[in-house]
Amino acid sequence: MKNITLYFTMLLLTVGQLLWAQSPAGYPASYANGPRFKALVFYTHHAEEAHVDFSLQAVEFFKKLNYGNGFILDITTNLSDYPYEKLKEYDIVVMLDGYPSSQAERDAFEQYMENGGGWMGFHVAAYNDKHTHWPWFVDFLGGGVFYCNNWPPQPVLVEVDNPDHPITRSLPVSFVVPASEWYQWTPSPRENKDVEVLLSISEKNYPLGIKDVVNFGDFPVVWTHTKYRMIYLNMGHGDEEFTDATQNLLFINAFRWVLSTDKKGNPFR
Repeated sequence: MKNITLYFTMLLLTVGQLLWAQSPAGYPASYANGPRFKALVFYTHHAEEAHVDFSLQAVEFFKKLNYGNGFILDITTNLSDYPYEKLKEYDIVVMLDGYPSSQAERDAFEQYMENGGGWMGFHVAAYNDKHTHWPWFVDFLGGGVFYCNNWPPQPVLVEVDNPDHPITRSLPVSFVVPASEWYQWTPSPRENKDVEVLLSISEKNYPLGIKDVVNFGDFPVVWTHTKYRMIYLNMGHGDEEFTDATQNLLFINAFRWVLSTDKKGNPFR
């Protein structure tokens, strides 16, 4: 039995080698010999219940992206375990329902981003107001602070601002995204010359909300500050965020784009 198993194993290896040898020079696939990059995903259990619900589903989403161990995926609920010297080992940091809170965590994150680190933030990961007391973070996000939101969470029609960007070029020019609580910012990130808005809530949604109603205003929900390797996505409230294929594609595109702009080189090439 062992001899038969060994025979078929060797046969498969030989066939594989022959197929590889016969592949044309322009073979379209690029197979990895090992993990392509390192990603750190952060979330906290000390958040609003709906934000934790999102985070737990998001963790599973990123685990599925790592089927086959295409990258090294570490998950933490404690950013204090990651000073700059440890944080800089990661090609991207994904923040799901929280952000650095202590001064040491903030200092490490600032140094990480200022030295070419990658960041993907969802929903409350960008929340800031008069109590935040972190001017660098406000500038990093494009200068806007939390202004208002709709309630309860609901789906909305979003429109692509730049259909040629790598994140949006495979998306429809407009589409409906799953229910979320939507944050509006002041001033709008769009007013910052260094910010590129990729996706906005359509004005066709106004008035937006049932209990708390947003009636007007510029409403970007996905953008990047071009001085950094970062992307912010306003989605991230509740347990419906991963029910839509188009929005899932948006998340994957955003994750991949941040990684592809690494100064160390594009890990997908």
